[in-house]
Amino acid sequence: MPTILRPNQANWSKLASIDEDSLGEEVEVVWENEPGAHVIESAGLPRMTGLDEPEMLQAFLDAVRWGAATNADRGYLQAPFRSGVSIEDFQLDPLVRAIDMARTNLLIADDIGLGKTIEAGLVIQEMLIRHRMRTALVLCPASLQEKWRLEMQEKFGLEFQIVDTEYVRRLRRERGLHANPWTSFPRLITSMDWAKQGEGLRLFRDALPAHVTHPRKFDMLIIDEAHNIAPTVGRYAVESLRTRLVRLIAPHFQHKLFLTATPHNGYTESFTALLELLDDQRFARNVMPGEAQLSRVMVRRLKSDLVDADGKRIYPLRQLEPLPVDYTDEERHIRNLLEKYISSREKNGRENRAVDHFVHQLLRKRLSSSPAAFSTTLEKHIATIEGRSPTDRKHSKLDDRILRRAIAKTEEDYADDKQREIAEAEAVEEANRRARPLDDNEKQMLSELRSWAQQASHKEDSKARALLAWLAEHLKDGGDWTNERVILFTEYRSTQQWMHEILATHGFGGDRLALIYGGMDPKEREAIKAAFQASPDVSPVRILLATDAASEGIDLQNHCHLMIHLEIPYNPNVMEQRNGRIDRHGQRSDEVVIWHPVDAEGGHGDDILRALRKLDAMRADMGSVNPVIAPQCPIFSKAAAGNSIPALQKPKLLSLENS
Repeated sequence: MPTILRPNQANWSKLASIDEDSLGEEVEVVWENEPGAHVIESAGLPRMTGLDEPEMLQAFLDAVRWGAATNADRGYLQAPFRSGVSIEDFQLDPLVRAIDMARTNLLIADDIGLGKTIEAGLVIQEMLIRHRMRTALVLCPASLQEKWRLEMQEKFGLEFQIVDTEYVRRLRRERGLHANPWTSFPRLITSMDWAKQGEGLRLFRDALPAHVTHPRKFDMLIIDEAHNIAPTVGRYAVESLRTRLVRLIAPHFQHKLFLTATPHNGYTESFTALLELLDDQRFARNVMPGEAQLSRVMVRRLKSDLVDADGKRIYPLRQLEPLPVDYTDEERHIRNLLEKYISSREKNGRENRAVDHFVHQLLRKRLSSSPAAFSTTLEKHIATIEGRSPTDRKHSKLDDRILRRAIAKTEEDYADDKQREIAEAEAVEEANRRARPLDDNEKQMLSELRSWAQQASHKEDSKARALLAWLAEHLKDGGDWTNERVILFTEYRSTQQWMHEILATHGFGGDRLALIYGGMDPKEREAIKAAFQASPDVSPVRILLATDAASEGIDLQNHCHLMIHLEIPYNPNVMEQRNGRIDRHGQRSDEVVIWHPVDAEGGHGDDILRALRKLDAMRADMGSVNPVIAPQCPIFSKAAAGNSIPALQKPKLLSLENS
């Protein structure tokens, strides 16, 4: 470690560290046994050899003055000039606002693709230059850790360490068993899922003081994709493990930056809880702040709002289109049969309606996605509801808490699709333990649903045929592939596998088709991303079939401006995250075009209704949201005309810690 030698009279010598990580620490060594030890003699001032010209001296003094950033003079910003990025004017707004705050608590809610990472990097750089912070921790999804490290290194010259299991092992080998990663380096990045439990959480508890100290233990907390730490909302607003992690550590940070393009999930309760985590002195859960109060901490600009000096749009136009699907009579019958089954269960089991509601909504979502996705969940539902014992319905408050946790886990953002499937299966099993037995009519309906699902999951349905026709029209010209590219997004890995087989069978496979999903090898993922981003003249890939694991933190806009949602997620933020893969800075086309399925006969499903209701709530609380539902949908037209849409059920807020 870098040292200054201060020899004393005896054989012992005292060494003082000048390294940033251990500044001021002192050790004593035996001078004769210290290899390579030598005394650095003190030196006086250099001899004056001449005088500078007045103009040169003035230029030197100006350079020193202009390069000195102080807290007293907030008019001089240094970070934009010490970064390696081309900065847009609007990206300076969060920086100016952060510097003007005595304690920076800022929610950067700019649209996807506007450069929130760059804006955060500018704030970090400026705060370091002004000596208003020294330590920083970035909490982000696991897939974004390396991206954050590279962005900070390449664009701001800031070295960050990624804290994970491997880093902890290496740290203990180098510094001893009691080394704590959270105090090992001034600038850290970690996955919120690694830190929320297990060893990461235990080490956090070891590093945090028993009470909030002044000055606080750490300086800057940056949370990327901050919507993931808000409480999940169903019948109850439940604090997830991520929420509890931030609630534990946030009070020990002097400054906080929350980054998310989708801060509002359609529930005011969840949005206000997120604001409370940001600044619990200014905001309170379940209390919607006024517009002026919210504007003090939230920076939000949509791409559609940004224009250049000539009044022209900076970013491409987003065009939303419906993908009409001509459902067969059999498919319509199955949808109606599922609704009939759900109605029967909820009508005759009112005491368990909240429990049944989760399972029934999941069945609806999976059916709207694909027969394959529906089949796996239906099989789990039948197996658990028929296989339980008569005593399973007897449950305690502890069992209720277990169920709520199981349901909350299904709403988390998983980097691995397999983990999500497991979480849903466990929640269905836990919920069905409390369900009443099936009557004869319900058994018959389930039998018919199962028979259809088993057959339909091995062939294309009407939606798949509509998609195949779209691909033939837009990606081929007389049988030859064009240079157009498209991304197909789905919620479920089972739907992705089902669609992959269909596409390969109908001539859309081979090297023209690539898959990205949660849980794949990171090197393979990066190779596919690079192939899709490369020029169509170089890479043959034309279709990217992706799950939502690719909907955050991955740029796919170089040579693609077309996207199709294979289903409509109940949370419109999921659609917006997907759209942001191509509707972002660097898009070369003048417009991005996005399709989602709709009933060709003009009907609408529960998915579109829920999305529209949540969009209305988001618009009311934040003032502006991006469109995600095609305006050609009949139900959209009714909503635009002012007709009422049934409101979502207002959830109760529930903390797992106190339940």
